Amino acid sequence: MTLPSSNGNTPSTSSRPNAGREVIARISQLTKTYYKPDGSVLVEALKGVDLEVERGEFVAIMGASGSGKSTLMNLLGALDRPTSGEYVLDGKNVAQLDDVGLSNVRGQRIGFVFQAFNLIPALTILENVEVPLFYQGILPSERHRRSREKLELVGLGDRMHHRPSELSGGQQQRAAIARALVNEPAIIMADEPTGNLDSKTGEAILEVLRTLHERGLTIFIVTHDDKIVARCERVVRLRDGLLESDEVLRRSGVLAGRYGSRPRGDAPAAVPS
Repeated sequence: MTLPSSNGNTPSTSSRPNAGREVIARISQLTKTYYKPDGSVLVEALKGVDLEVERGEFVAIMGASGSGKSTLMNLLGALDRPTSGEYVLDGKNVAQLDDVGLSNVRGQRIGFVFQAFNLIPALTILENVEVPLFYQGILPSERHRRSREKLELVGLGDRMHHRPSELSGGQQQRAAIARALVNEPAIIMADEPTGNLDSKTGEAILEVLRTLHERGLTIFIVTHDDKIVARCERVVRLRDGLLESDEVLRRSGVLAGRYGSRPRGDAPAAVPS
């Protein structure tokens, strides 16, 4: 069963209003400069970006090559540290963390979905989904339970003992989404998640993400595809390291709570297969 869409508002491209929801991610005057070995500036990838994202938003990040969108994703995903500025994620100032602190944030608060799936060929799908929990020291019985739950959620309950080579591209990306969800993250970072898929399979993956979003998950999706942007709630465009525009496309009335919650009285809903 697919959760019913709550997108009842007329789409708007007006400036983003203050919807009064909880801010989950806030960046202030964020900069990132890369230097040459001699200490001179190689490139100013970000030049002072301000952004607030509320819990449960579905945000597309767009921009041409060299615009800074990949750098912004790396910073939002705690894969790198800014040169200056502030990044607060779920109440924690990520910009001030050392490498160990960044690793903990990545492992506990952020789920990643990549274009290339990044599944380990020698492991079963269930074992792939368990990997983040293994590195957190979670006991095997709990790893199995949580991983099976997330695979059921994305419609792969009957494929969990297969290896990646035995799955289609769309099924592999579903497995990657299950892996991203297994730590119950605050946000999902999806980098061109349909880039290696045909259009029909890509639409199915976007439907998975849309359904998770409607269940309350916060999602950032880096893309250059206007068709993907049309499925999002909000689009942020970067140009030459600066925020060029920030537009609300729709307000969806996202359900309260984490992505596992649902309206009172509903039967349990699975992500569409």
